[in-house]
Amino acid sequence: MSRRSLLMSPALMVLPSHRKPAPIALQMWSLHEQAEKDLLGVLGKVAEIGYVAIESYELYGNSPKVVKARLDALGLGLCSSHAPFPSGPDATEILDQQAELGARTLVWSLEPEEFDSVDAIKRGAERINKAVVNARRYGMRIGYHNHFAEFRKVFGGRKAYDVLLRELDPAVVLELDTYWAKVGGVDPAKVLASLGKRVEYIHIKDGPAKGMDDYMVPYGTGVIDVPGVARANPSVKWNIVEMDRSHHEMFWLLRNCYDYLVSRGLATGRR
Repeated sequence: MSRRSLLMSPALMVLPSHRKPAPIALQMWSLHEQAEKDLLGVLGKVAEIGYVAIESYELYGNSPKVVKARLDALGLGLCSSHAPFPSGPDATEILDQQAELGARTLVWSLEPEEFDSVDAIKRGAERINKAVVNARRYGMRIGYHNHFAEFRKVFGGRKAYDVLLRELDPAVVLELDTYWAKVGGVDPAKVLASLGKRVEYIHIKDGPAKGMDDYMVPYGTGVIDVPGVARANPSVKWNIVEMDRSHHEMFWLLRNCYDYLVSRGLATGRR
């Protein structure tokens, strides 16, 4: 293998020396229990750790205007919002709320049963593509976030994820959850490298990579090659930390994740 081939191997790919690592954000699902009690206070703690932005999940009874004002006051960005695809009867309500929050990219997923057949995948893609049209009127984009059915299901030698990508409007940006890709039986760094410029967001977590009920662990103590994932594709614009559940105290764990990525030059933060 030539030196160039070695350096371009997904597991070893390094960022160009002139390019800074992507900034670090937090998926707020990590703190959903705490946010249910005091979202605005939780946002202050997230900013204190040093995260550059959040990816929102719920507003927990707060108005979009109040949450946006809190983010602005803290200097926290909103890199994206997890919000249902605005393609059904609730589309206008979803888009109006997210516009008031200041969201520019809305990210959501298909359900596991929507990967039971190629026809089901095509119907799901049609729903996503309709969301693209609706969101465009608001100056917003639609993103797709995977779980693991996309990689476990195979049709005619093609993974369901590949079937889906072929059906999606090219305007759909990709958010690869690298942990669920691993649970799905694929190498997340290789998948990331193969997605080219379509992927702009990644979710990074670590753990045993066995299933949806996994408890997450500090980076470097599970089975995920976190440095390999963080370096796999220079098109990634946001490194998003997400810890679904853990036996560790969550604020401690999220600070540990921040320190791991930023101290190794795998992400940029605010401190």
